Amino acid sequence: MKTALVTGGSRGIGAAVCRAFAAAGYNVAVNYHTGNEKAEELCRELRQKYGAECEAFGCDVSDSAAVRDMVAAVEERLGAPDVLVNNAGVSSQLLFTDITDEEWRRMMGVDLDGVFYCSREVLPGMIRRKSGSIINISSMWGEVGASCEVHYSAAKSAVIGLTKALAKEVAPSGIRVNCIAPGVIMTDMMKSFDDETLRELKEETPLGRLGTPDDIANAAVFLAGENASFITGQVLGVNGGFIIR
Repeated sequence: MKTALVTGGSRGIGAAVCRAFAAAGYNVAVNYHTGNEKAEELCRELRQKYGAECEAFGCDVSDSAAVRDMVAAVEERLGAPDVLVNNAGVSSQLLFTDITDEEWRRMMGVDLDGVFYCSREVLPGMIRRKSGSIINISSMWGEVGASCEVHYSAAKSAVIGLTKALAKEVAPSGIRVNCIAPGVIMTDMMKSFDDETLRELKEETPLGRLGTPDDIANAAVFLAGENASFITGQVLGVNGGFIIR
């Protein structure tokens, strides 16, 4: 049975991705930073509902040594990851002139460095096996930029560049690297938005609704599967038509 490692997997989009891979027959490694209870609860759910082997792994993905230890633990307990979903991320809204050095490094550390560290750790095993799939979660703002989210947009744009370059580098080894760029998705990150703002965002979305974590999870399972075996280096916009490129 194949193993999927999902970073930031204890809630929101990450939890939906974990559920989708378990339903598709994968063993699931749920990475979390601080949500230990939610991660363990999710693992119990996946074992009971899908019969999947599931383990929770605490790790700050912005810490390269911690990532190295986490991947080694995943390999020991569930087997080497066949799929890596780099979902862990943070976001904040600030005027550009209010972004501190600490806030900039925090954003880059989690949203960009984490993708680099996790991909670097799983790739040697994938290269040896001549197979594997890495799926990076970016954002539509990484494609076009967002006012008051310069640091977030910059990090997510860099993830897109990393995806395209790495896809070319590892394709000869049979490894595919793709990116999902979500639109407005209803998760805990949206709790700070008032009803009026959410209504306006819905109206701006041509499909007339906001996205759900399952919309992203379904795309991730597709990109990891055989039906996407000739797809690599691509950015899949799951945004309801909010941005069309």
